[in-house]
Amino acid sequence: MAFFTKLKERLFKSSSKLEEGLEAIVAEAPEPAPEAASQALPEPAPEPAPRELPEPPAETPVPAPAEVPPPPAEAPDGAPTEIPQDAPDTPAADTPAPGVPASAPLAERPGFLGRLFGRGESAAPRRVLDDAMLESLEELLIQADMGVETALRVTANLAEGRMGRRLSVAEIKGLLAAEIARIMDPVARPLPIYAKTPQVVLVVGVNGSGKTTTIGKLASQFRAAGKKVVIAAGDTFRAAAVEQLQVWGTRAGVPVLTAPEGSDPASLAFDAMDRAERDGADLLLIDTAGRLQNRQDLMEELAKIVRVIRKKDASAPHNTLLVLDATTGQNAISQVEIFRKLADVSGLVMTKLDGTAKGGVLVALADRFGLPIHAIGVGEQIDDLAPFDPQDFARALVGSED
Repeated sequence: MAFFTKLKERLFKSSSKLEEGLEAIVAEAPEPAPEAASQALPEPAPEPAPRELPEPPAETPVPAPAEVPPPPAEAPDGAPTEIPQDAPDTPAADTPAPGVPASAPLAERPGFLGRLFGRGESAAPRRVLDDAMLESLEELLIQADMGVETALRVTANLAEGRMGRRLSVAEIKGLLAAEIARIMDPVARPLPIYAKTPQVVLVVGVNGSGKTTTIGKLASQFRAAGKKVVIAAGDTFRAAAVEQLQVWGTRAGVPVLTAPEGSDPASLAFDAMDRAERDGADLLLIDTAGRLQNRQDLMEELAKIVRVIRKKDASAPHNTLLVLDATTGQNAISQVEIFRKLADVSGLVMTKLDGTAKGGVLVALADRFGLPIHAIGVGEQIDDLAPFDPQDFARALVGSED
């Protein structure tokens, strides 16, 4: 629950963009078609003509006073006619006031009852779900980097059975969160732990995606869970990455294996497997240098690391984690496509969700590839990396309070 609160606070950029867009969509509701002039403003009812009292026939016997009251006496010329004391001085309760149609609903009639019944109506603005509104919703989700296909699928499912209904922003948020969670629920899986040791976890990704920090957090968390962990600093071309891993290793009490700068990373990975096996480690986390997916030479180097690892253990690496930077948006899709071909990616970790308004790309990845999403990161602290929860993520993404 604490991580969900943090996630909701730090996904503010994404949720605020979606919320602002939803409010704008609802506010842009088309004006209702004007009614005919005769219906828009009802003309006041004409004043009723004065009623003449009929004279009783001369030969008609007057009924007994106990049964029927006698007719009123005819007033002399110029004298006012007396009104019976029991005559009502106000119109009947079901008689509309002059100028108000009898068919008008209570909320439109003046008076206490109209005001009382009118208070039950929600003050939240609403809009009828129609084709124009669906198109606006699709555009909004695409702007959040959810992708065209996923945005169309989400809005189509949202509209099913609801066309013509008047929806508020809060209701739309709830429906969107439910559809997003439905897409992401099948891919929300923690990193699997196998009985075979050492379990080799290869961590790959482009430059600056957060691989090194993610490895440090994973090592610390697994160590706290009672696992024996070894880290191999396979980014032999960047001294800062090695130093960063050494800091995490010291903090977590985990050994970090290094090699001279510029050494062959595949050779280091092979040696690290030997060391992890001798030490009886449960997990070996291998860092790799960041590489752009369009650099063929660097991608071939990654493929070499995988080949060398498999000489030691044909089933290794047992997990290949692709770390993605959420700020790259739709570019993450091409990264997954390339890394899957060369390194047989088995799961994803999404970082930097606290620094982007494009958190919807994670929904697109889940919808398109179906790869397990093991964890998400929203900061630099050890507890800023947590297992992926689809319901929490969906609610935080759309800014839903429920």
